[in-house]
Parts: sequence; structure tokens; C-alpha cells
Amino acid sequence: MNFSWPRGLVACVGVMTLMLSTVHAAEFLEPRGDLTLATAIAAALLRNPALQSASFDVRAAEARVAQAKLRPNPELGIALENFGGDLGGTDVLESTLTLSQVIELGDKRERRTDVARFGRDTVAIEREAKQLDVLAEVTRRFIDVAAQQEQLLLMRRSRALSEKNLSVISRHVEAARSPAAEKNRAAIALGRARLEEKQTEQILLSGHRRLAALWGSTEPRFGDAKADLFDLPPVATFDELVGQLKSNPDFLRFTSETRLRDAEWQLATAEAKSNVTVGAGLRRFEETGDTGFVVNFSMPIPLGNRNQGAIREASIRRDQVQVEEQAAFITTQATLFEFYQSLQLARAQVTSLRETLIPQAEAALTQTRYGYERGRFSYLELADAQRELIALQRDAIVAAATYHRVRAEIERLTNTSLAQD
Repeated sequence: MNFSWPRGLVACVGVMTLMLSTVHAAEFLEPRGDLTLATAIAAALLRNPALQSASFDVRAAEARVAQAKLRPNPELGIALENFGGDLGGTDVLESTLTLSQVIELGDKRERRTDVARFGRDTVAIEREAKQLDVLAEVTRRFIDVAAQQEQLLLMRRSRALSEKNLSVISRHVEAARSPAAEKNRAAIALGRARLEEKQTEQILLSGHRRLAALWGSTEPRFGDAKADLFDLPPVATFDELVGQLKSNPDFLRFTSETRLRDAEWQLATAEAKSNVTVGAGLRRFEETGDTGFVVNFSMPIPLGNRNQGAIREASIRRDQVQVEEQAAFITTQATLFEFYQSLQLARAQVTSLRETLIPQAEAALTQTRYGYERGRFSYLELADAQRELIALQRDAIVAAATYHRVRAEIERLTNTSLAQD
């Protein structure tokens, strides 16, 4: 089986949401029966608590965009003059009712909207990164379950071999061809094999729960993970993988953040231009009963504060993003190289174990058992041959699982499926 993420799966979350209305909705809400990696990923994308929380961040960012588009509210004011005290009550009262409006200059509203919009884009990209994190974690835990299944099958084979050894040795002891101590050793080996089988079963059950937790389930209802652990699909060259790094949301975030910082700089520059306030109203003279119109105009005088500090900070933040992106790319490229080397090593290990070492160990065990039954080898030599075979088969499982885990990490870094068409 190919452990690669289905192509375009992250971008298809909305499509999968529509699938909830179909007859297959239950499978995605709670996987049952044999589990594929695609089904596990779909369930996690729909139900993972962390992704559901990230959706609120996107909605909150949308609200900030809506708020940034709003103009300043007009202001209603009233002023009362010449009343009370020595002026004699309200006989000479002057009351003024005004309506004023702040007019933003320098395209502040557009710049403010740009900041909010690019901030929303950054939040959306961060959510995509979280989706990739979920994809990677689902793949890791799915591989763990697949590897634990193989380990359980191996432990059952080990227990069956131990049972066969005990049966053969018991006949030898009864026929006085072997000492009774060998039967005791074989019985101990069988007991250990049964304990290892039981322990592996418990680890597999825990792996099921860890995997189901990613789609918010506390009680797994799926059966076996459908996977061929020893199917090791080839990957692209290292240079090709490096070229795919920039498609990762972690790096797309730098592009979005650069636009955000540039928008913040433009907003800070726009805020250096003073707004003006204009208004008009009516003034009432109680002494004469006359009414007149009033007009007012005001604006700050930018003598010392021209928002130069905020402009300077925005410029520094914009330059900082470029430095951070360069540093992140260098670090990620080094990490990718380590993963790529580990991938090649794991493939070489699996190939060597399955094509050379394990067949040799199987032949050695067959020959040793044949010789033991004819008195040419001792039980210790038979037990060593069996342990060597089981150890090599366990190493093959570990190496294959390592290959798929590392491959999943590379897919997380490059945001692409490594499966070859």
C-alpha cells in the first residue's frame, strides 16, 4: 500500500463536508471495519478538535476585515454657553447643536482594510499548516498501527515456532534422546513468546486509540489498518524535493506575512497624514430668539509626532520577515536532506533484510531443526537460529515503518504526495 496523502486532500475539505449529507457520512464521522489511510485522514479533517478551533480563527479574521472597512462614525455635539452665575440664569443662553465627521486622508481606510485582509490570509495559511500537521500525525499513527499489526503477526509466528520446538523436544526427552533441561528451556521460551504476543496485542490496542483520538473518538470502531508495510514507493530526487519546499504553507506564510508587513508599513505611512474634522450645526440665542448656522473645521498640526516611530518599526518588521524566511529555508533544507538520507538507508535495510538476510536465516533455521531432530545440533543452537530469524524479521518491520514515517515527514515539508504516477 502507498502511505502517501491523497492528492489535493487539504484543498478538498469543503467537498468532504458536503459528503456528510450522503449515505456514506457515517464512515467519515466514525470509521468502521477495515481502515484505509484516506478514510482516516478524511475523518480527522472533518472532526479533529484542533482544526475545528482553527476555523474560529479564520472567522474572527473575517470579522476584522469587515470592521476595518467601516468609516468613522459621525459625532453629534451640543454646547451650552452663557448661563448661570452672574449672567442671570438662562436669559442670555447660547446653545449650539453640531454634527461633525472625521474625514480620513491618505487612504487610511483602504490601508487598514489591506492589513486586515492580509492578516486573514495569514490566518488561513496557518490553518492549512495545521491541516498538514494533522495529515502528518494521522499518517504517523496509521503507520504505527500497521507496524504493530506486523509485529503481532510476527509474535504469533514466534509463539508457533516455540510451540513446535517444545513438541519436538518433548518427544526427544520422552525417547531419552535429550536431557529434561532442554524441555524446561523450551517451555520457558514458549512462555516468553506468549508474553511478548500479549504485550504486542496491548500496544496495538493503544495504537488504535491514539489514531482514533485524532478524529475525536474515545472508542475505536475500526478493525485492521489496510496497508502493505513493505510496499516502498520510490520518491523524487533530492533537488526536486528542494524545489517543492516553497509550496509548504510554512513558507507560503512568509509570502503572506511579507504582504501583511508591507500593508502595515503603508498604513503607518498613511497615518502620518492628519485627518480633518468638518462639521455644521445650529446656534440658538435665547436673549434675542435668533438662530444661526455654524461651521467648524479642525485638524492636528504635525509638529513633533509624524508617526515616524511606527513607520520605522513597520519597515524593520518587513525586513525581518525576509531574514526569517531565508533562515527557515536553510534549516528546512538541511532537515530535508537528513530525512532523504534516512529514507535511502531504510530502503537499503529493508531490501537487504528481505532479499538476503531473512532468507538465509530461514534456511539456517530449517537446517538447524533438521539437524536437531537427528541429533546433530543442540537445543541452544536451534533456539539461537530461531531468535536470529525473529530478530531479523522484526528489524525489517522497523525499517519499513521508518521508511514510511520519514516519507510522511518529507511530504509534510514539501506539501506534496511523493507517489509516482
